[in-house]
Amino acid sequence: MEGKQIEILLVEDSVGDVRLTQEGLKEAKIRNNLSVCKDGIEALDFLRQKNGFEKSPRPDLILLDLNMPRMGGQECLEIIKQDPTLATIPVVVLTTSQSERDIMGSYQHHANCYITKPVDFEQFMKVVQSIGDFWLTVVKLPSTA
Repeated sequence: MEGKQIEILLVEDSVGDVRLTQEGLKEAKIRNNLSVCKDGIEALDFLRQKNGFEKSPRPDLILLDLNMPRMGGQECLEIIKQDPTLATIPVVVLTTSQSERDIMGSYQHHANCYITKPVDFEQFMKVVQSIGDFWLTVVKLPSTA
């Protein structure tokens, strides 16, 4: 993916966590276009290019919070992974929950990985940078064409 701008969809209702994620990606010097949706319903509209998202780009990677209003991350993840047109997009669950139930549920719904957000600023930045390093430089992602 070198040289190519990576499309990332961040599904997150916390304005602070959105800002931290933006900063972490910037610090990691990863060329990316970060789109943000505040809940699962908005994310599905974005992914399906409807209800105001008709020109939305197909993401190379989805960063998904679990605890959100209207539609949470587990339900959104399940719908994404059951849709043949969306199922190949890697989904990284990035949440504050350390619940074994949430971890198991995420993997049962085919999350590509589960990461608990650190509360410490420096650690959060390191986590976002490591996500960028791994998913956007090490891993071979499917073509979006």
